[in-house]
Amino acid sequence: MDDREPRRNDKQKAPDWGPWVPIFAWLLLGMTLLAIFQDAPAPRSTTVPYSEIKEMIRDGEVRQALLKEYEIIVDSTAPDTGAPQRFRAVAPAQGDPELLPLLEQQGVEVSAEAPPQLMLLSIVFPWMLIIALYFWLQRRHSGPYGGLGGARTGGLFSGRFSTPAKSATRTTFDDVAGQDQAKREVAELVEFLREPERFQRVGAEVPHGVLLMGPPGTGKTLLAKALAGEADVPFFSTSGSEFIEVFVGVGAGRVRKMFEAARKAAPAVIFIDELDSIGRTRGTGLGGGHDEREQTLNQILAELDGFGGKEAVVVLAATNRPDVLDPALLRPGRFDRHVTLNLPDRTARRAILDIHAGGLPIDAPEALDEIADGTPGFSGADLRNLLNEAAINAARRRATSITGADLQEARDKVMMGTVRTLAIQPDEKHRLAVHEAGHTVAAFFSPGADPLYKVTIIPRGRSLGGTHMLEREEHHTLPERYLRTQLVIMLAGRAAERRLLGSVSSGADDDIKRATGLARAMVARWGMSDTIGPVNLRQSEDHPFLGQSMAQPREHADATAAKVDQAVSDLLLQSEATASDLIGQHEDGMRALVAALEDKEILGIDEIEACLRPKARTRLVR
Repeated sequence: MDDREPRRNDKQKAPDWGPWVPIFAWLLLGMTLLAIFQDAPAPRSTTVPYSEIKEMIRDGEVRQALLKEYEIIVDSTAPDTGAPQRFRAVAPAQGDPELLPLLEQQGVEVSAEAPPQLMLLSIVFPWMLIIALYFWLQRRHSGPYGGLGGARTGGLFSGRFSTPAKSATRTTFDDVAGQDQAKREVAELVEFLREPERFQRVGAEVPHGVLLMGPPGTGKTLLAKALAGEADVPFFSTSGSEFIEVFVGVGAGRVRKMFEAARKAAPAVIFIDELDSIGRTRGTGLGGGHDEREQTLNQILAELDGFGGKEAVVVLAATNRPDVLDPALLRPGRFDRHVTLNLPDRTARRAILDIHAGGLPIDAPEALDEIADGTPGFSGADLRNLLNEAAINAARRRATSITGADLQEARDKVMMGTVRTLAIQPDEKHRLAVHEAGHTVAAFFSPGADPLYKVTIIPRGRSLGGTHMLEREEHHTLPERYLRTQLVIMLAGRAAERRLLGSVSSGADDDIKRATGLARAMVARWGMSDTIGPVNLRQSEDHPFLGQSMAQPREHADATAAKVDQAVSDLLLQSEATASDLIGQHEDGMRALVAALEDKEILGIDEIEACLRPKARTRLVR
């Protein structure tokens, strides 16, 4: 272990009990006084039934009587010894109209006791305990997370935004890879934060609000930290959900506190993650707007409008749902600069892998090229997780370095899940091999398909097998020929089962689902059907809980929807027929591929080619 790594579990910081000592002292004093002044039964008294007390009064044995609210105490003289005695009894709650006349008739000295004067204290004291406990819990809850002022005051409006502090590791733009365009747009703000006077002299105003948009894991938070690190200014970070509380107005108060702290520390950077949690469109939804959320949003808008020309504060916000944001947030003067962070392409993935693999003992750095090829659609966070899984695999083997096999195993685990141990019957294993071989044959012999990488029938996650292809070329637009090839590959597993086994199974469920979605997009969105034409017939993508699709008329007639369904069905049937023809043309090679899959369970591209190419298969036999 690195000696510089801080020890987190050695000692816990002792809580600060100083302000609470006087409170606990007063509480203890109050309980003591309540116990002292509480009415207690008379000493050396004998408890007897109430009827016996009345009988003693009738016999003339009682000299004095003390009447209380719920009891009577009498003094008498023992008839044999003449010694004084004291008796007590509980008086009936309904009252006894015969008692006072009886006492007067016998000449008994009667006295009464006033009600206790501490009733008010006994009523208020429990509430004092409850209120004191509430403030103690509030202070304990907000102390470690209260940010500026939270640990000292425990205020409800302090929020939980991070306190800016000098960090041992400074994040810069060099730590952000694969987002060159986004870095160029954000880098313009660095000069403004470093030298705000230079811009103010010529009357220039740099945007105070920057909205970072992109899928999860693309580096929005990292880019905001890099901006603050490059400018070397305080960095205030929080999440939109931290402003939402049960009490209306708390969120708005926390917004004021955070912006006030940033203005005092200017030049500074404020970063609000998950802005869509408080910035959704107002006045929509099935049940009306949330008052607390809308007040918080109004306060953010007011704070953005309240910036003066001399306040060097930049507000960055991140969201992966820009379509649900309120238009008032996006107008000029607020979050008017939009920076989009996309999923990295192959070159960007390779650069991200280089950054995260900088401190890892990797045997073959060239293996990262293959990982970059085989991870299309991975975000920066996914790639970092992949390298971490590879390091865990190496540590599990007690190895001192990470091999290419560790990287490949980590890739498969991140993409499909952990290997499952299933008791698969021989006939089911054969069907599974036929299904995956069908995908492989279609991908191998279809022109324009992505290159094959490997095929496996080892169960992982929710999948029983998989055919892996490498997307070596980045597709920014999808040609119709490429999409039709994808349909053929998706339906080739089902076609192979029907052709070689004479029936189909439920194993094609996910293939049919993905193929149907792609075919419907080709027909209804992209106009790739001659019978339908270039008409936008997509189903509504609005969200009913945003009030954007309720009680809206349909955009097309039922007859048109039926034509779309028929066109989608025709396209899928045609693709399945093409896949069946491909399998029929290469049935010998496919049977060899099925046998090899059942034997080895996983085949690389060289072994796939040896089974499907006649010349290569002949050389393999020899």
